[in-house]
Amino acid sequence: MKWLKRILIALFSLALLGVGAIIAAYFYVLPDLPDVTTLKTVQLQTPLKIYSQDGKLISQYGEKRRIPMKLEDVPKPLLQAFLATEDARFYEHQGIDPIGIIRAAFVLAATGEKKQGASTITQQVARNFFLTRDKTIIRKVKEIFISFHIEELLTKDEILELYVNRIYLGQRAYGVGAAAQVYYGKDLKDLSLAELAVIAGLPKAPSTLNPITSPERAMSRRNIVLMRMREVGYINDSEYQLAISEPNTASYHGAEIDLYVPYVSEMARDYMIQKYGEEEAYTGGYSVYTTVDSELQLKAQKALRNNIYAYDERHGYRGAAQVLWKDEAPATDTIVSTLKKVASVQELEPAAVINVQEQQATVLRNNGETVTLPWQGIQWARKFISDTRQGAAPKTATDVLTAGERVWIRHNGEDWQLSQVPEVSSAIVSLDPHNGAIRALVGGYSFSQSQFNRVTQAKRQLGSNIKPFIYAATLEKGYTLATLINNAPINKPDLSQGTAWRPKNSPDTYTGPTRLRVGLAQSINVMAVRALRYSGIDATVELLTRFGFDPNDLPRNESLALGSPSVTPLQVVRAFTVFANGGYLVEPFFIDRVESATGNLVEKTQPALACEAPIPEEVSEDMATTEASAPPAMLNAATPADPSSQCGDPAARYANRVISEQNAFLITEALKSVIWGGGDFSKGTGWNGTAWRAARLLKRHDIAGKTGTTNESRDTWFSGFNPDLVTTVWVGFDDHGRELGRTAWNANGAKDQISGAEAGAKTAGPAWNEFMFMALADTPEKPMPVPAGIVSARIDYSSGKLSRRTDYTSGFEYFAAGTVPTDYANSAIAEDDTTAPETTADDLFQ
Repeated sequence: MKWLKRILIALFSLALLGVGAIIAAYFYVLPDLPDVTTLKTVQLQTPLKIYSQDGKLISQYGEKRRIPMKLEDVPKPLLQAFLATEDARFYEHQGIDPIGIIRAAFVLAATGEKKQGASTITQQVARNFFLTRDKTIIRKVKEIFISFHIEELLTKDEILELYVNRIYLGQRAYGVGAAAQVYYGKDLKDLSLAELAVIAGLPKAPSTLNPITSPERAMSRRNIVLMRMREVGYINDSEYQLAISEPNTASYHGAEIDLYVPYVSEMARDYMIQKYGEEEAYTGGYSVYTTVDSELQLKAQKALRNNIYAYDERHGYRGAAQVLWKDEAPATDTIVSTLKKVASVQELEPAAVINVQEQQATVLRNNGETVTLPWQGIQWARKFISDTRQGAAPKTATDVLTAGERVWIRHNGEDWQLSQVPEVSSAIVSLDPHNGAIRALVGGYSFSQSQFNRVTQAKRQLGSNIKPFIYAATLEKGYTLATLINNAPINKPDLSQGTAWRPKNSPDTYTGPTRLRVGLAQSINVMAVRALRYSGIDATVELLTRFGFDPNDLPRNESLALGSPSVTPLQVVRAFTVFANGGYLVEPFFIDRVESATGNLVEKTQPALACEAPIPEEVSEDMATTEASAPPAMLNAATPADPSSQCGDPAARYANRVISEQNAFLITEALKSVIWGGGDFSKGTGWNGTAWRAARLLKRHDIAGKTGTTNESRDTWFSGFNPDLVTTVWVGFDDHGRELGRTAWNANGAKDQISGAEAGAKTAGPAWNEFMFMALADTPEKPMPVPAGIVSARIDYSSGKLSRRTDYTSGFEYFAAGTVPTDYANSAIAEDDTTAPETTADDLFQ
């Protein structure tokens, strides 16, 4: 009994000592213990996601990939797999598993190795949220006490939900939702039992048990997980046998991008960083919904690339990218390995020429497949000599290709064809004229080659795209579409600046007094200069400023009439929306709304609408004008105004009117003639506008547009619209000094091939034509209604005066009320050389 008492006293003393040690340890680490109540409001770090207007993911930014899941959305077998392997008594203990600790201690004592883990799921949550992974005693003590606090604060299901969303599972995937996407490219609910078991096996060692980098270890761990599930009764033997027989199907899957729109997503990323800071933007789980329409965006990308390929190929073939061998060909595997080191560029992929015959060639792709390039895909490739010269059309494939060359190929929708990486650049942007929403934007041929966004960053000379605005200024001064302007050489240069500037037409032909409508439709240079002289430089600059152009970019000389200002495509397309919407200047915007990680609205754009604002009696006209000219507002979730308000709602925002509805209508009518021309070809009086190719392709009368070409064809433009969509296309070289050149007729080309000097109609126009043809294909024609204050009268085509004749010499023309001619066509036509004093400017444009 004496020894028994001593033993009991010793045990009791040890117990007291243990309790005291625990209490001491608790108070020792208490100052460093975090506030676990933050778990109640924890926001898991999730990446920034960018979407199109119709909800397609276009990009994802952030170091950590995470897809937060509700516990009820996690497949039950996956939860069972975690419990079976990580913490079988999770629903029984209070954060610490004494049995597990004792078992791990026995294994350590018996083997000398730490083969058995003792951390519970609660402890792992504590470590993942509040601690490091340092293997120290003090860290373990903190982990234990934090676990007790977590168990007091949260339910078991809440703890388990935090665990499955926070746990690191390799390949930058945090949480089970992201792991399913990274390893299998599927939603979690679509995974098989075997695939779920692979994910459940990862927490032990995400790097060494990775099914991509360590497939054998991953399969071994998967089978252990399945075995544990069978042992605890979660699955039966047949399910176990079926699961372990499945092969490893894991492979790396990037973010599930539905639509590749790199220039727009980069704009959105930059906006979020500027507003929220890099850390918050990348980890706050924001979802940014842009205004881009996915279908229009794909059509814009296709039109731009097709046009660039067409330009590049008609200027000639620059030769093979590389010579891989000259004599004996290496082994196929060696060739394929070399090709795989070369990254594809858009639709272009590297290929090796294996064999060349008279009318075809055989090439090896980088996936080991051999394909045939037919003569139709080779015959374009006459030699490139310079931007203005090409060699003779090839007669056989051997004139172009040699075995052993590395070339570029692309699939044109029908066959494989020889290609090359284009050197020319382009941009396309399309707006909704009613509110300024950007519906499509392509800032260049390849974002991987150049992240420079030519829509928003490239200032290029405008050329004849400026002429509609020049003529809009003359309409404000009293000109009409029937006004005659002398299409004759300018003979009175101003020498005050030391040069004699005599602008010429392109082509250098002159027809005498010509109606304004024809002058704009045929882009006649000397008529635009005379129009500028009539309205005056100051008044024209003021009007261009109203259209959204920066006055600092506008030279105060006559070169303004021919487009010497350097502006961005976004500025140009915005200005053209004024004609499409009846006179209002909208503000382009590309973000529709921003949502939080939980789907709550954070902010929403409230655009200014292109319609007349209903002004309450108590609001002054000055106040209304100030409000209308403001840029789109970004509303937070608490803002009561409805951003989707339509015209007529007093709570909506309204764009500022910059020209009259009548002026916008008349210029639009003239811009329709750019496409459709006029007169009667059967009577010899017919004439084409510069954009006649658009009429041939689109075959609809609700479109209007304007070509633009700068001197020596360094910049080419086409801007045009229908009542619901305004689009601008620019084509040029990033090197401002490089000309777009000209091409000779290709004997191997199509009958309707483009040749001669590059110009807006031939170089930028085809991209606009193709895009608008696809964009408007399923929409009915929507003519612009004739506004109040517009009348029509029959005029004589030669004089612009009223006509009593009803034959081909006359036709109806639109006029603003009060500007209809009063004379009939029976008197001589005045042929004054100018209507304003002549001034000097640099001769920049054709």
